[in-house]
Amino acid sequence: MRELSTLREGWETVEAEETRLLRGMTTQDSIRQWLILQRSFEAQLQQTAAIFGPERRATLAQLQARLRLMAEWQEQHGEFASVHRRASATPE
Repeated sequence: MRELSTLREGWETVEAEETRLLRGMTTQDSIRQWLILQRSFEAQLQQTAAIFGPERRATLAQLQARLRLMAEWQEQHGEFASVHRRASATPE
């Protein structure tokens, strides 16, 4: 059991580092990373399109809507939204 506890603690460290790195990414970095993943998994995505295609399209539509809101916020405020700002300063 001690080994499992150590593993969990190590995993928490990994998750904290992942969160730190993701928060440091710009929108452009995030999109670039998503496109790399899309290209890497294209064959699997095509093979499972009949099963998961509608869900993927709905998720992409939600992402586009969120990106549109973020762009509008940036136009209004003249600056980029950041996950490091207070919640009141981020787009809703």
